[in-house]
Amino acid sequence: MSTLTTDIILSPKEVSDFKIIKRLLAKKLGIDEEAILKFDLVKKSLDARNGKVNFQVRINVYTDTESIPNQEKLVYKNAGNKSVLIIGAGPAGLFAALRLLEDGIKPIILERGKDVHNRKKDIALLNRNVGLNKDSNYCFGEGGAGTFSDGKLYTRSSKRGDVGKILKIFTTHGAKNEILYESHPHIGSDKLPKIIENIRTTILNNGGEIHFDSKVTNFILKNNKIQSVTVNDTNEFIADNIILATGHSARDIYELLYKRNIKIEAKPFALGIRIEHPQELINEIQYGKNYNPDYLPNAIYSLVNNYNNRGTYSFCMCPGGFIVPASTESDEMVVNGMSPASRNTPYANSGIVVELKLTDFESTDSFSGLKYQNEVEKIAFVNGGKRFVAPAQRLTDFMKGKLSTDLPENSYIPGVVSSPIHFWLPEIISSNLKQAFLAFDKKMRGYLTNEAIIVGVESRTSSAIRIPRNKESYEHIEINGLYPCGEGAGYAGGIVSSAIDGDNVAQKIIEKLNLQ
Repeated sequence: MSTLTTDIILSPKEVSDFKIIKRLLAKKLGIDEEAILKFDLVKKSLDARNGKVNFQVRINVYTDTESIPNQEKLVYKNAGNKSVLIIGAGPAGLFAALRLLEDGIKPIILERGKDVHNRKKDIALLNRNVGLNKDSNYCFGEGGAGTFSDGKLYTRSSKRGDVGKILKIFTTHGAKNEILYESHPHIGSDKLPKIIENIRTTILNNGGEIHFDSKVTNFILKNNKIQSVTVNDTNEFIADNIILATGHSARDIYELLYKRNIKIEAKPFALGIRIEHPQELINEIQYGKNYNPDYLPNAIYSLVNNYNNRGTYSFCMCPGGFIVPASTESDEMVVNGMSPASRNTPYANSGIVVELKLTDFESTDSFSGLKYQNEVEKIAFVNGGKRFVAPAQRLTDFMKGKLSTDLPENSYIPGVVSSPIHFWLPEIISSNLKQAFLAFDKKMRGYLTNEAIIVGVESRTSSAIRIPRNKESYEHIEINGLYPCGEGAGYAGGIVSSAIDGDNVAQKIIEKLNLQ
């Protein structure tokens, strides 16, 4: 047989040495090393159970030149006369644009924020607590929130679309090949900006358009059909088909949809805090005290607890990372986490969030969840310090219900101030967090420690609003030509699932245009 697939267990030292892997493969398959012309890692996952750390690896082995697969590349055509308007240049919008170009359809992207280079300047000012640009920050701008979110690419959305295609597009534009087989692939917040620039170049070189600093301020409708959009209150873009991919923080878009009688609805989401431990502690908990940092990456964790029929879980865990200010308004406090590609800071942080249900909100209107989210963010801001200094508390003090007299060193650059988070966080959130931390400490002994700090609030886990669409056509259920897409529409949760949704929505529009 010219192609063989086999599973092999490798030590942390062996997994990065391809000469050793080749020798072990030959031994396991009972063939000479020279017979192995090439091998590809298909899947690699770390197993730290039972106090012993190994990697479980699936490998394709090729012993015949004809069996070695060709590296197929996606071909993008020059844009023709047909065009589609895309609102938002996050993962959903960018990957929708790439899919349209596969069929030679021109994408015209409107992005409220700046290109990624200039966006980084605004983020630097925000980190120094100088000021917030409401349209250019960690949420808005080229690449969307995904550009500065560690670039975590794992998803449970394989049934929705081709995950492999999305990952290959990233590698084509500069991501490392390891993301194709890592069980928890990530790109790194320091690498993503260049990859986003490369995607922009692909779109522009094939005839697409991207307009930055272009905020949609009105939708023009006629007989329940989209006609055009107004940008910055002055310019009009006429379009028969519009992909709405504005992300979960574009609250003004939800308000605009409501004013134009375009149906939206409340949806459940999760809210909590971001917790940070010394990375060394997490490594010892996960690997044991005798782990070798020369061969093992900084450890990750995934935790979940159910209390009173309500889930509490870790979200966007960032090993070797740092906490960042993710507010989009000057009177709210929101935090998120990110990591560079090397994941080499001394800190491990993660969102720990509690599920919220529609019955938790006072009202039943479309904005009920969004209002709840915003109220907690404003409370967090009031309980923080100057500008975006964040409210914080030692984990053990949170559990005891007392104010921290001092705070540990941490990664949050704008600064933290001691705050009684246990007091002002809604009871439904704080009580479930306390139960979860007790449960997490049983799963990871040492997790509940005085060395850990919690920072408030982690509130943008997903959209608190859904823009309903037809299951078959992906068009809005009432407005022809409007295609809600990605996280902001309530149909995705992360980079890959958003990219898949953008690809799927673009495919539906292509099918529609081909029938005309």
